[in-house]
Amino acid sequence: MPKRRRGSRTARARRPQPPARHRRFEDLVAEAIAAIPMPFAEALDEVAIVIEDEPSPDQLATNDIERDDTLYGLYEGVPRTEWGADWVTVPNRISLFRLPLEADFADPDDLADEVWLTVIHELAHHLGIDDDRLDELGAG
Repeated sequence: MPKRRRGSRTARARRPQPPARHRRFEDLVAEAIAAIPMPFAEALDEVAIVIEDEPSPDQLATNDIERDDTLYGLYEGVPRTEWGADWVTVPNRISLFRLPLEADFADPDDLADEVWLTVIHELAHHLGIDDDRLDELGAG
């Protein structure tokens, strides 16, 4: 006699799907990442890109940002220009803050542009480019 399967396959717990606006934001981030040219795109292998609703109080405090200031993205880690042979691998992370970006850029095209610019800006920090140089380059 054949073995009977117990339970239903459809009864498995499913991972909750994010709301549509979250998926749209994730798509914008994916498009921004896909648009980064080589060799810069290779540097993304060294960085986790995380989407968060907004910065944590600790992230704001650590970066001397007031509660009423706006932060769209944040690079946390050790820039490539500071790597050394004796360094232990440190996780590098780019956080993109969905709520401030969506609040300040209601137009979908403007939001897409700002997400791309934020990804580029934070990736530049990973590559060792500081805010002053980014301002000079027009990506500040």
